[in-house]
Amino acid sequence: MFTEKLQQSNSAQWQKIVQHEFTIKLAGGTLSASSLKKYLLNDHLFLDAFIVLLSSMIANCRSLEDRIPGCQFLGLVTSAENNYFEDSFKFLNVSKEERENYEMEKVAADFIAIMREAAATGSLSCCLAVLCVCEWSYSEWGTTASKNSKVKDLPHFQGWIDLHCGEYFESVVAYLKGLLDNEEGEIDAEERAKVEDLFKRTVDLEVEFFDMAMRASS
Repeated sequence: MFTEKLQQSNSAQWQKIVQHEFTIKLAGGTLSASSLKKYLLNDHLFLDAFIVLLSSMIANCRSLEDRIPGCQFLGLVTSAENNYFEDSFKFLNVSKEERENYEMEKVAADFIAIMREAAATGSLSCCLAVLCVCEWSYSEWGTTASKNSKVKDLPHFQGWIDLHCGEYFESVVAYLKGLLDNEEGEIDAEERAKVEDLFKRTVDLEVEFFDMAMRASS
């Protein structure tokens, strides 16, 4: 499978995502408020670019049948996930003014850039390369964090875990991977190289994003 080949070619960096100190401390309840705050402020700043990317993927799907699960996931991102951010910012005492004036970290800007780059290609496979990394890697750490969670009474911790595990989220990951696997036989060598490049760069950004958040620890 195309997606498995892509993951295996980035296996060392991939493991840094799914076994990162950030996710371990999140599940254990030992993540500092400063790390969670920095993480969420930056993550929320590229939510708009993620929506553009997901919408572009949906628009470039090859059939209505392929579009529908993407549309359903887009609804979740713009409702339950966005609500999590709003509730967590209140819990962490992050004001609207602070959010509006917050200067994003370079890695967040880089994430926005790669999402918009992939969306602008108009290529289904390129959009999926970035989306698969974002959702598949999160499903892997989310599933482990859910099993090891000691924060079920802490909504600002458990809520982020819950958004990235479970039967529905696993179905989203399977859907995205399935679409990209199907594209392997439809694209030429030049586009395959673009997909491999986007996949690798996104994996590297995911590692750096977690690293960035941990640098806020006190």
